[in-house]
Amino acid sequence: MPSRNIHLVGSVPLANACDVFTTVSAALGPRLLRIPDGETGERSDWIAHLEPVFANHPAFEKSDEVFRLHPTAPPRTRYRLKSGASMKDVTFDNLLYAETAIRSYREFSELKQRGTIPAHCRFQVDLVPAHSVIWLFVQEDLHRALDPIYNDAVQREVDRLAAVIPHNQLAIQFDVASAVFARLQLNEPNAYGQNKEEMLKTFGTILVELADYVPADIELLFHFCYGDSNHRHVVEPIDMGDMVALANYLSRAISRPIQLIHIPVPRNRADDGYFAPLDRLELRPETELCLGLVHYTDGLIGTRRRLATAQKYVKNFSIATECGFGRQPADTIPELLRIHAAAAE
Repeated sequence: MPSRNIHLVGSVPLANACDVFTTVSAALGPRLLRIPDGETGERSDWIAHLEPVFANHPAFEKSDEVFRLHPTAPPRTRYRLKSGASMKDVTFDNLLYAETAIRSYREFSELKQRGTIPAHCRFQVDLVPAHSVIWLFVQEDLHRALDPIYNDAVQREVDRLAAVIPHNQLAIQFDVASAVFARLQLNEPNAYGQNKEEMLKTFGTILVELADYVPADIELLFHFCYGDSNHRHVVEPIDMGDMVALANYLSRAISRPIQLIHIPVPRNRADDGYFAPLDRLELRPETELCLGLVHYTDGLIGTRRRLATAQKYVKNFSIATECGFGRQPADTIPELLRIHAAAAE
């Protein structure tokens, strides 16, 4: 069996981007095709750092609607429109993704020139579509109207990245998280559809528009997820069925190449039932499947158990964790990287 590539989903809780680039290159360099800056500091809790986008917006104020991703997740008081404000008053000028990434890319480029980062690696930037962000921060009745406005701002972040970072050095990943997959599995009416079929089409159309906006010579990646707040999923996935369905939709509808689609594997799912929907997966030849089956808590033994089941259904895939490393204690990162390297052999 040939060795496998390793994918880093996004966050790595080290001190700064330079530490991330240096550490992961030393541990995994030959297996990595792309390296993120680790989303360090205030960005380590995924999208929590985006609250000022709404808190400081002149059209929004705190509501009395409290939202939790799941019963043990931290509560968040959602925002609503101020009295007299309307969607015509809402724009988002700067989500800060590109501004931060461009600073990190300068360090990435310098380290690459010195040979610290392997020459073949691209710089990876993770962007989060509206449906995840507004699910957390904005009251429910505003979601559908606000989604395209926020995603216009996501497209402007793509523009800023593409204007500064050489396209042959850049990979853009869209994080497609529990705002999509929990809704699909629960199959309850919401702003994006009355049933699973409607939601799949709505979310798929949104993601196709974002994906096709990325210039074709920049790599395009998707990370699927069921959440990791307090190390718990928003819902426990029944199997890979909904993720395979969305992956197939994107593969049919996106007009540009897709380099990678990441599908998570929960720690307790080494059973055939979870992986069986991979029989229906229809990725394009250029698209790498990545399975997020590496878990720190049961180490190499558990990772190999999940990997063995996966190999019954697909032969060629890279490996990753289920989600980013950001909620891991920093002192666990060396061992987590070692598990990746060993499992990839």
